[in-house]
Amino acid sequence: MDMRRRLLVTVMVLVAMVLVGLGVPLAVTAARGALQAQFVDRLADTVRFSSLAQRPLVEADPDALLPEMQRYDEVYGIAVALVARDGSILAVSRPGLSVGNADRVRVALAGRRSEPYPMLVPWDDSPMLLAEPVLVDGEVRGAAVTVSPTDTLRRDVLGQWLLLSVGALVALALAALAALPVVGWILRPVRRLDAGLSRVAAGVLSGAPAEPVADGRGPAELRQLTESFDRMAAAVTQALAAQRGFVADASHQLRNPLTALRLRLNNLDGNGAHAAEEQIAALEEADRLGEVLDGLLALARAERAPTDVRSIELDAVVDERLERWHVLAEHEGMRLRRTGRAGLRVRTPAGTVDAVLDALLDNAIKFSSSGGDIELHTERSGDQVLLAVRDHGPGMAPTELAKATDRFWRSPTQHNVDGSGLGLAIALSMVRACGGELRLELPDGGGLRVAVRLPAAEADDVGSDAGRGPSAPAASVGIPGAGAPPRRSPRPVRPGRRRRTAR
Repeated sequence: MDMRRRLLVTVMVLVAMVLVGLGVPLAVTAARGALQAQFVDRLADTVRFSSLAQRPLVEADPDALLPEMQRYDEVYGIAVALVARDGSILAVSRPGLSVGNADRVRVALAGRRSEPYPMLVPWDDSPMLLAEPVLVDGEVRGAAVTVSPTDTLRRDVLGQWLLLSVGALVALALAALAALPVVGWILRPVRRLDAGLSRVAAGVLSGAPAEPVADGRGPAELRQLTESFDRMAAAVTQALAAQRGFVADASHQLRNPLTALRLRLNNLDGNGAHAAEEQIAALEEADRLGEVLDGLLALARAERAPTDVRSIELDAVVDERLERWHVLAEHEGMRLRRTGRAGLRVRTPAGTVDAVLDALLDNAIKFSSSGGDIELHTERSGDQVLLAVRDHGPGMAPTELAKATDRFWRSPTQHNVDGSGLGLAIALSMVRACGGELRLELPDGGGLRVAVRLPAAEADDVGSDAGRGPSAPAASVGIPGAGAPPRRSPRPVRPGRRRRTAR
């Protein structure tokens, strides 16, 4: 309310300044116009009397003009006097009129005409005195003087000024009435922002999404501000929700290996016959815990906004990853092959394509059957580059596709496969961070196809990686279980378990 009052006062002050700026010149112009009209009228009468006074002054009979002067005074209420050259009064239309010492009379006796009067103000009750020289053969013989009252003129000017003042007050009142809805329209986004801040704070504490602030109303600048606020609030809420989920998932995932590790260590005490087996199991749980922690660290790094986006030559990265994964694929009885278009470039941070391919190839090899093919396909699609990895394994149920990229998610049918369940989640975070998209598809013929779309870079858009050679050193986030070939533990693995990352 205080802001509304201040804004309304500001508007009123501006309107008042405009009214004063327009009204004062108008009032001055009206007063000068009325004064000029009376001055011209009285000047004409004064000039007429100066003409009539020539003969009486030549004949030394000023009383000859007295009847005309008295008649004029009776009709118009304007006193008339005839002044000699020495300033003495020769004839006057009413008794007691003294004009001999007036400045305008001395100017007229000096042979000069009357000057216009300055602006008349209603509180100045001085009469209007005009004097014109009486010239005979170019010689000043005296002066004709008229003395006009200004009561009517002052009343007219005062009436005009009052009318202007009333009009200004009415305009100010109308401006206030018009400004009220305008001020409300301007302050509506501000009030919604204020209320939105409280809702965002409450939503952050409760975890519930806040109601949007922007409603498409208000000035364009404030509408843009409310839209930016909504985007910021959504980002903050989403980040906090992701943080809560991350903490909850991490706590859940770390609890089981820690408990198992503690039990294994307890079983070592006084259990000589099975100590070696328990030691191996405890080391496996420690490895599992290390994988989870590595995955959490990798996920945190992947969710950071990229700052080193550059143009990457896709062929060099793809060929390098296929070469490194070729050994493990042959060991598992599978074949890696590439299809599609070559010579493509993408705009991503260094190491993003490497890490994503590691996660996809690791999953494909892990869940494919021996003797199957794993296809890596690349092509250009508009302003994006498609990078797809397909395996011919058992795939997954259609209802599981949306869950497969969740953190720590494991398929119910794959619980016998070791892993943290972070591989696809990390890949998704990295792809989204650089403006791309990752989708899981069930192609015809079985298996799973993971399609990644990354921003394309033109051939001449080399960027900051120029001169680095076929492949810059990968700034990998360290996806657990990824890399080629994965390092094998020298410790024996318990039957029925594989030590690579699950989907």
